Amino acid sequence: MKLEPNLGFDYYWHFTHERQKAFLNKCVTSKINTSDVVINKYKFTNTYRCLDRTSQFLIKNIINHDNQEPNNLFFRIMIFKLFNKVSTWQLLEKRLGEVNIEYFSVTSFAEILDQIKEYQPIYSNAYIVPSGMREYGRERKHENNLLMLKFMLDNNFQDKIWELKNLKDIYDLFISVPTLGPFLAYQYAIDVAYSEFSEAKESDFIIAGPGAVRGIQKCFKNISPKQYSSVIFWMYENQSKYLEDFVGLNNHCLQPIDCQNIFCEVDKYLRIVLPELTSNRKKIKQVYKANLDKIEIQTPRKWNLSKENLFII
Repeated sequence: MKLEPNLGFDYYWHFTHERQKAFLNKCVTSKINTSDVVINKYKFTNTYRCLDRTSQFLIKNIINHDNQEPNNLFFRIMIFKLFNKVSTWQLLEKRLGEVNIEYFSVTSFAEILDQIKEYQPIYSNAYIVPSGMREYGRERKHENNLLMLKFMLDNNFQDKIWELKNLKDIYDLFISVPTLGPFLAYQYAIDVAYSEFSEAKESDFIIAGPGAVRGIQKCFKNISPKQYSSVIFWMYENQSKYLEDFVGLNNHCLQPIDCQNIFCEVDKYLRIVLPELTSNRKKIKQVYKANLDKIEIQTPRKWNLSKENLFII
């Protein structure tokens, strides 16, 4: 595929390199640091999706958890991802003892979430889950989202999902759910594919979210919507040419989902660095605030990465 780089192209790789250095400095070693003032000032997600705190909690506490039945794991992943908020999961566990498919009830779960809502938000602000009011008819968003999950269970997603061998097929199953659009369907597919019960790979398929589209347009000229996925795969396949001395996950290069996310973050980064590359977003909303809680890094068990040598520095 012939691509015509725009002004933002080199910054894509610069950002990737420097954002990973910032992560390593905080979580792995203090010997690597970034002098990039924009990365130090504003909040950006990690270059690897799996290394963000919310994904780490999901991987460590749900996906890599021992002695699970496949149907219950699907249910637990979906309950977590509906809200995508660690504190909501922890409070559900506190009330229920264990989040388990065997005693799932829309009414009882909705009542618990009603009580949690009285003193804290139950949804993450990382991305917006649709209210589902039109599709499921309830006034409370979380009740509609629980009904969406019930739709999946009633249609046997908890068994079907593990029979699918390709990420695209998992995505197609999710996109058939009333309320779910392409972005969330893809995010859910990736989270399911982290499990050992799934044969699907991150490299099977990619969907460009709205933020990634803005980033792609800042990094390349004359790109049509039909090319967005191909551009992301091109970055995935050519990363070794542009990331000299990049300290990534050992034996696990950046995947298409990571390259997609980086486009989204680069869109934000370039609002400060190259404001002449305009889009419908002008500012970065969130300033970086250090979270001093230490992360004990885990990767999906199916990747078979050594815990002792996750990063070769």
